[in-house]
Amino acid sequence: MLRRRPRSGARDAADPLDPAQEDRVRAVLSLGGVPYGDLQDGVQQVRLRLLERAAKGEGAPRDVAAWAAVVASNWAMDWHRARRRQERLGERLAALRPERPEEDGAESRVLSLAVAQGLDELPDSQRQVVVLRFYADLPVRDIAAELGIPEGTVKSRLHTAVRMLRTRLHEGEVV
Repeated sequence: MLRRRPRSGARDAADPLDPAQEDRVRAVLSLGGVPYGDLQDGVQQVRLRLLERAAKGEGAPRDVAAWAAVVASNWAMDWHRARRRQERLGERLAALRPERPEEDGAESRVLSLAVAQGLDELPDSQRQVVVLRFYADLPVRDIAAELGIPEGTVKSRLHTAVRMLRTRLHEGEVV
């Protein structure tokens, strides 16, 4: 995360937001329920959108402060949507966790431990699709929609992760 710039007169001349506009963006984000730690990310997104407009040759909006407030408000709504999506995903995974019988065989416990260790060693992106596919039992299309990535990427990550897990289980002579 970028640190907040000092309030001195030595601001970057190419900065599209002046201090008053930046404060207004922070206020809109705060009122939108964005936590303090994420305010600077929102300010940077507004600044980035202004720079993208300039790069496209569109020029600055007629009222930069009002435009920046609308962009900040939209960013706050997107922030909440992303948070709700993560919460729903966690709830869905918790609800789908199977009940374990009291008398599990020693062999299945060893296999479960080996699979859990193999999952821990996977990169986050691969572990995420494996958990959603095999533990949450979501189809590839739903996983792609939930994560906002193409279906082909989900399939590729699944294939690579399963191949890595299979190799690790065979190397450890678990299977």
